[in-house]
Amino acid sequence: MIAQLRGTLADKRPNQIIVDVGGVGYLVNIAPSTFCALGGLREEIVLLVHTHVREDALALYGFLTAREKHLFEMLLSASGVGPTLALKILSGMSADELAPAIREGDIARLTRIPGVGKKTAERMVVELRDKLAATESEALSAGGGVAASGRGGISGDVVSALLNLGCDPRAAEAAVERAGREGAAANFDALLSAALLALSAPGRTR
Repeated sequence: MIAQLRGTLADKRPNQIIVDVGGVGYLVNIAPSTFCALGGLREEIVLLVHTHVREDALALYGFLTAREKHLFEMLLSASGVGPTLALKILSGMSADELAPAIREGDIARLTRIPGVGKKTAERMVVELRDKLAATESEALSAGGGVAASGRGGISGDVVSALLNLGCDPRAAEAAVERAGREGAAANFDALLSAALLALSAPGRTR
């Protein structure tokens, strides 16, 4: 199971990229929003990956943020939503807009996304509303723990995201601290990417 890729951006298209990891090219499906946020060819990137396995195929779906990956996987749990439609949904509405639309049962807003009909939108609301509420409650609890240890704001959000990905708490704290010292930009996505790079480099966060 591939959960993360760190390598060189070898090819870049609106819906797919190739990541060169040690001479092996991984074809990764992405949303247009991810395409726009990527750098140029031959730059190093870090992607969080969902590995989708079927009887006749294995496909990789890449995301720059833990929140997008989590929403993608949550969408897959809704009846009638496969990975292709889940990517279209994330392309048609940002994560900050999608979660409130599902929680509030805004069917009209959801059906404006290409490929999402009324029945699909209704199923998403019924099946995902409670899951979203539970997830946000857990995130708030995790964020409280980080704030108590002296990390708030963007750094606290990144530590919480790393914890949600299964990282060791001390390693997550150290990675965020190192990323900050090395001049990571003061926004969530950039700091998370830098922290993931720190975690993936042997011995750097110890």
